Amino acid sequence: MQLDKFKKVQSLFQTKFQNILKLNIGDGYIKFTKKFIIIFIGILIVVIFSSSLINSKKYQKIQDYSNIINVVENETHKQEFKLENTQVLDSTQKEWYIEIPKIELFAKIASGTSDQILNEYVGHFEDTAILYGNVGLAAHNRGYKVNYFAKIKELEKGDIVYYCYDGKKQKYEIVFKEIIKETNWEFLSPTKENRLTLITCVEDMPELRRCIQAIEVK
Repeated sequence: MQLDKFKKVQSLFQTKFQNILKLNIGDGYIKFTKKFIIIFIGILIVVIFSSSLINSKKYQKIQDYSNIINVVENETHKQEFKLENTQVLDSTQKEWYIEIPKIELFAKIASGTSDQILNEYVGHFEDTAILYGNVGLAAHNRGYKVNYFAKIKELEKGDIVYYCYDGKKQKYEIVFKEIIKETNWEFLSPTKENRLTLITCVEDMPELRRCIQAIEVK
């Protein structure tokens, strides 16, 4: 492709200067003019070739930078995807669980109350305390992959609940058991004492929730 360009340029200059050669008188002057044209064409060819080479290198550099950016973006997406998919596992690695001997319940806890969480774990309301204060927990009681709170309605005041987070195990005693509206969030409000608040649905009453609260005992 470059060779074709050079031939076109050479042909152009030979045509343009042909009339000049015819008008000049004297063999010496004609030879001098031919020599000048050859040198001029040679310089022009070198300039064009150098310019094409420089542009080619610039384009290659741009391509290299573009490839680097694409690699970085791909690695970033991979890391984000990895973090997103390991978030649940990270929350369960801290020995986070609830245990209620009366109903033979032992279940791991994970942060959040999404369908993904509640299909595997007891969910933790993220806006509530984790260890000190009012810890809010939720779980299904029927009709799902796991139904950890299926027997929670059998609990009574005075029953014991154990809650463990990151190796610290606390003992709680149930002091409250009521049916509340699904829009009533006051039972998840912060408290000075260490408290567990367990929330689950009520059979065939989607507008209601079963709420059980327990206070830490020594």
